[in-house]
Amino acid sequence: MAQPDSKKVFFENLTGAGKAIAVLTSGGDAQGMNAAVRAVVRMGIYVGAKVYFIREGYQGMVDGGEDNIKEATWESVSSMLQVGGTVIGSARCKEFRSHEGRLRAAHHLVEKGITNLCVIGGDGSLTGANLFREEWSGLLAELVEQGLISQDSSQKHSALHIVGMVGSIDNDFCGTDMTIGTDSALHRIIEVVDAIMTTAQRYLALVSALACGADWVLIPEMPPEDGWEDKMCQKLSANRAGMKRLNIIIVAEGAIGRNNKPITTDYVKDLVVKCLGFDTRVTILGHVQRGGTPSAFDRILASRMGVEAVMALLETTANTPACVVSLCGNQSVRLPLMECVQMTQEVQKAMDEKKFEEAVKLRGRSFENNLRTYKLLAHRKPESELPVSNFNVAILNVGAPAAGMNAAVRSAVRVGISEGHKMFAVSDGFEGLYKGQIKEIKWADVGGWTGQGGSLLGTKRTLPAKHVDKIAEQMRLHNINALLVIGGFEAFECLLQLYDARATHEDFCIPMCMLPATISNNVPGTDLSIGADTALNAIVETCDRIKQSASGTKRRVFIIETMGGYCGYLASVGGLAAGADAAYIYEEPFDIRDLQSNVEHLTEKMKTSIQRGLVLRNENSNENYTTDFIYQLYSEEGRGVFDCRKNVLGHMQQGGAPSPFDRNFGTKISAKAMQWITKKLTETFRQGRVFANTEDSCCLLGMRRRNLVFQPVVQLKDDTDFVHRIPKEQWWLKLRPLMKILAKYRTSYDVSDSGQLEHVVRNRPKESDASVAM
Repeated sequence: MAQPDSKKVFFENLTGAGKAIAVLTSGGDAQGMNAAVRAVVRMGIYVGAKVYFIREGYQGMVDGGEDNIKEATWESVSSMLQVGGTVIGSARCKEFRSHEGRLRAAHHLVEKGITNLCVIGGDGSLTGANLFREEWSGLLAELVEQGLISQDSSQKHSALHIVGMVGSIDNDFCGTDMTIGTDSALHRIIEVVDAIMTTAQRYLALVSALACGADWVLIPEMPPEDGWEDKMCQKLSANRAGMKRLNIIIVAEGAIGRNNKPITTDYVKDLVVKCLGFDTRVTILGHVQRGGTPSAFDRILASRMGVEAVMALLETTANTPACVVSLCGNQSVRLPLMECVQMTQEVQKAMDEKKFEEAVKLRGRSFENNLRTYKLLAHRKPESELPVSNFNVAILNVGAPAAGMNAAVRSAVRVGISEGHKMFAVSDGFEGLYKGQIKEIKWADVGGWTGQGGSLLGTKRTLPAKHVDKIAEQMRLHNINALLVIGGFEAFECLLQLYDARATHEDFCIPMCMLPATISNNVPGTDLSIGADTALNAIVETCDRIKQSASGTKRRVFIIETMGGYCGYLASVGGLAAGADAAYIYEEPFDIRDLQSNVEHLTEKMKTSIQRGLVLRNENSNENYTTDFIYQLYSEEGRGVFDCRKNVLGHMQQGGAPSPFDRNFGTKISAKAMQWITKKLTETFRQGRVFANTEDSCCLLGMRRRNLVFQPVVQLKDDTDFVHRIPKEQWWLKLRPLMKILAKYRTSYDVSDSGQLEHVVRNRPKESDASVAM
């Protein structure tokens, strides 16, 4: 398939008039499936297509009938976003595996005029869909021969188009960094592990081990070496000697030893009790992982994928192979379905043949990086085996606290120690640095930090410019050879000031790296910041509860104010995840006419069966159109139709335990930063001292589309609006039309606006070295 033209192609040119699209969910249910169904239905209706639900997966297609294949309306997918599982049902269907079953399914689709199928499920469900597509012309010929459809009908419906989305909590489908439901399952696991501190499924086991700082993890792709039992017990015993009272062992479903013998939770428990005498409890999570409301990440991912799936169906031709909508880094891509299925099956084949290293590589770079990072952080080498670098590295937090900061600090400390450095913690940011609040931090000091919210080091907004002399003095006193700064926009400004101070103070001619950590996600040079996902989940959870509070009452609109300074990320992306009707932000100016239009939109909406509205406002979106003003305007203009309530979320967006995403993002990005610092220290060590004075020795490590990229901070100045403390270009603005379309606004929609400027990636992309998915 060819790459799209680089010029803008307006979506109005892609019409669904005269087309019928059906959506089904198949296999095990996964949180976020409903968001995908909602997006397919509303995007399909938006472009003028008829959209149908197929209930109970392939079983409903085989059985047919009005109850099983039912036309969807805009209102029929209202209030679905926050519901776990799949409201249209999912079932295993033996009949669809037979030729006769697929013949009946084809008949029922032709009866409804459906030739576009959106399948949300795992690799088995998608493989079945592709087989159905390949057999389609033969099935229609049989139906004509049996007199069940006419020849004209056969010609009219001659091609079946398939687009897949992967819904699976296991994240075991090759070609996508993240499957719908995985992030929500990680939320359930981390909630339980945080509460008691053993879990199932390979990817989930590995990532939850990273997210909670587990002491030992057993997964099928990495069978432990012979004698692992003794090594594990030695580690647990050492932990107890170091006053660590709680140990976490995570056992994935299907974990095996090198002899292919299963490793069960009971075996591990009996081993620990027999060898160490520790009080040991087993918790098997099972279907808890599938339950609960979907996370913000899964709602956004599923919404983007659902819209992309409809676009793919509109663009497909008779010769277009079936594709699957996937996530690569921070971009939606379309990949050949069967190539991804084949690679997924090759993983299992490698596992069966005990080619475990090959299986890990086939699982993708994200999985491989997770495994490498876990090994680096969880298994401390004896002092005698550690290299000795003679370098001192200091870590500090700057700006407002952000969930995930502590995970980043823990990761940096342990990676630094593993590479032979002496690590120093600075309390209270640059204020603490110039006051000399610096002390060495050891491996055990950061135990249990991963799940802690806020900043355990303490953080202040103080910038270094006024105190460079004192800071330089403290850095000489403690012989600091490198600096890792974790924080938000202030941290970016701090690094710029330290870079400028190199001209007068050689003490700052050292490698310096910044990690973006702020709920506002307003740092230039990165698409995502540590802490923003936790804040989004807080917003979405609160919006869910607020909307639920009005259940059974009269028509009501909620006006909710989010944080973020001048950056509208939380309001916009939170609005997409929560199903908002409007989100007011600084980056998209609005006036009284826009406000009036929104009120009229909600008034019309309230005349349907939908009786709740949700409006988000970024705190600095407009100095005159305040939250109170908008609340009063909506209250007055909606009088007699709906009433209003307002809520200012405030600092609750900064609090709480970090989400699995933020724990893992902080852990992995920090490990990469420390490896970069080690490399720079080695490169710049000359004649007994470190001297780094080039632009590329003072960098921000950010996620850009598909990769983690080190960018000199001075090169990011031109990309920055310093007055409003935001980047000049922000990728998430391209998601705003999605929110409007899914809320039933008529709006211009560019094919690039689904969040990927080069979204139609027709061939399998290169593996990214970063994954938004963790």
